[in-house]
Amino acid sequence: MAHPASTNQPVTGLILSGGGARAAYQVGVLAAIADLLPNAAHNPFPVIVGTSAGAINAVGLACGALHFTEAVRRLTGVWQGFHTDQVYRSDWPGVLRQASRFIGHSLLGLGGEVPVALLDSSPLAKLLGRELDFTGIAAAVRHRQLRAVAVTAFGYETGQAVTFYQGRATIDPWFRHRRVGVPTRLGLDHLLASASIPLIFPPVKINREYFGDGAMRQSAPISPALHLGATRVLVVGVSDNPIGQQAQKPVQRPKHSRPPSLAQISGHMLNSTFIDSLESDIELLERLNQLGQLIPADSPSRGLGLKPVDVLVISPSQPLDLIAARHRHELPAALRLFLRGPGATRASGAGVLSYLLFEPGYCNELIELGYQDAMAQKARLIEFLSLDSPPVPVAIPVSA
Repeated sequence: MAHPASTNQPVTGLILSGGGARAAYQVGVLAAIADLLPNAAHNPFPVIVGTSAGAINAVGLACGALHFTEAVRRLTGVWQGFHTDQVYRSDWPGVLRQASRFIGHSLLGLGGEVPVALLDSSPLAKLLGRELDFTGIAAAVRHRQLRAVAVTAFGYETGQAVTFYQGRATIDPWFRHRRVGVPTRLGLDHLLASASIPLIFPPVKINREYFGDGAMRQSAPISPALHLGATRVLVVGVSDNPIGQQAQKPVQRPKHSRPPSLAQISGHMLNSTFIDSLESDIELLERLNQLGQLIPADSPSRGLGLKPVDVLVISPSQPLDLIAARHRHELPAALRLFLRGPGATRASGAGVLSYLLFEPGYCNELIELGYQDAMAQKARLIEFLSLDSPPVPVAIPVSA
């Protein structure tokens, strides 16, 4: 693994998890951090890692890493103005055409060579192509405002979680069980692949393999940031499951006597894909930190990967599915009818809706929640990101 040079300055990694429309929350957290920065142009995250919709936010930041606050402003503007039809076809012809293709492909075996899913995500490709300037990544790396940016996708043929990264040439690829790191020049296909939620959005072909959402079988979501040289990580999650001491506080949710709907079951499956692995990885890292603190500083075991990694987690303080339920009327009429049968338009099925509701009311409420949650940890963020001291250029790394 590559490590920063001998300077004792920590290398901060930013981890943005997946979650479809839930990723609007991350933009609010980033907006709060931008407001706390003493230098508006300084990028406080030399390592940026994203998965699924978090990959889009991650690359958006990396493309504008030379002017961090401006990059956050652009991201915020996109999310504040989001409409569902900018992400996937939500008009009657588009929904009906995609539904018929999905049924014909899945039940009748028609059009087997064409990747098919429930929704047509071609509008997202047009939006990202218009909003992102990928040349900004190389410029940020060259000016030492960025060490590396990475996105993770899942290979359907190999069954591996592949982290595609762009950064310093001294960062070595890695090979672990079902997860690898591959250096590349990031492009639109990598983002679309990482954000292709299984069955909902179609897989994307990169080179010779089809890829889907990177959260699938991503057993160690924090690991890529550490491979890229991060020595401390800020994790911006989209789970409303309390962590640490807050886990003792029960969340009040409405009770239902009905059997679970298809949407309710699907919501739990999506949560399992996007959330559970990250929470487990955070718990594992905290336990390794505790173990590492028991080892004397002069022990040879310090060189076995047990050096503590400082972790700060910011995640929603309110249940996002309940917020989505309040905004379900914003969903386009064609999609409301399409999702009514599985139960996604009912409060009990709002878990699925919380991933698909790319509409201004919902996204803006998540942005505001993210901003307030980050500001609630203002003192911790200032200390964690060393914002009370002048920014230090990213050190040139050396291979270990």
